Amino acid sequence: MHEFNPKILVINPGSTSTKIAVFEGETCLFTKTIRHFIDDLIHYDSIIEQYEFRKDIILGTLELEKVDLSGISIIMGRGGLTYPLKSGIYEVDDRMLTHVRKGVWGQHASNLGPVLAHSIAKEITGAKAFIADPVVTDELEAVARFSGHPRFERRSIFHALNQKAVARLYARSINRKYNDLNLIVVHMGGGVSVGIHSGGKVIDVNNALDGEGPFSPERSGTLPVGQLIECCYCGNFTEDEIRRMVVGEGGITAYLNTNSMMDVEEAVQAGNTEYIKILDAFVYQVAKAIGEMSTVVNGSVDAIILTGGIAQSTIITDKIKEKVGFISQIVIRPGEDEMEAMALNACLMLKGELEVQKYPH
Repeated sequence: MHEFNPKILVINPGSTSTKIAVFEGETCLFTKTIRHFIDDLIHYDSIIEQYEFRKDIILGTLELEKVDLSGISIIMGRGGLTYPLKSGIYEVDDRMLTHVRKGVWGQHASNLGPVLAHSIAKEITGAKAFIADPVVTDELEAVARFSGHPRFERRSIFHALNQKAVARLYARSINRKYNDLNLIVVHMGGGVSVGIHSGGKVIDVNNALDGEGPFSPERSGTLPVGQLIECCYCGNFTEDEIRRMVVGEGGITAYLNTNSMMDVEEAVQAGNTEYIKILDAFVYQVAKAIGEMSTVVNGSVDAIILTGGIAQSTIITDKIKEKVGFISQIVIRPGEDEMEAMALNACLMLKGELEVQKYPH
């Protein structure tokens, strides 16, 4: 029997780029990264105001590439900073659009994902717009929400889309069900998130956006709270400057004045002792976070999956293996796979393996 493979348009907005791809089922037919110049974006006061500009460029690119929009039935947009959601696939509706436009959980380029997907879907007869596993996906166990003070509850903000996708693909590769495995997934990119997947849920994970876990190329991760308080009240920094210390100008950028792990790796290979120290500290913090997550399931870990752009570095992955290989086997799935992950979610929905969730009202 011939399997029906609908065409899926995937849209993934980033801070200075918009990635688009067309899939037929899980097969990628076309992909392109559209770069945006700072001079074009500087005129907009907020991310969400870039919507018409980016939409026009997406449609123009698809026309130039001779992509037939009438054949597309599903448009997947990167999920934005809505209120916390359960893992899954959601049809874009008016309430979701209102929330990402307002930035109810913060401003981020991903907030454009639902808006762009919905707007373009309206121009294609029969097409529908969806998001899947946004960064605010929240499946934390109750005990994981405690911070140490009732005023502060731990938040789940992480690379849910890629973490969930690589975990499901790994389960498929060994002919097991994702829900039956205990997996530690480590996404290493602009931010680093270390999540423990158990029973089909990410029951604990560091807030990879604004201040938990290992440092990364641009984020400081967990900082000494006392020293941070002193820094806030010393009078030498504005609130915006403090925030940029935590996100954007922290981590590798603060230590080495570069956010490129390729540059760091080249310097390490050349024997630069300062770069070696920082790289070792990065590995140390990632490995320590993996060990911490292993305790959540009493050490019963089926596999540790290293993913994200930094997982392409064998220097880094080999060093992590040395430190945590005693916990479980290490699986390397380099790259972010965000476009493939969105298409995979659409396919699982069409096969009935993922139920479409209603955005909460």
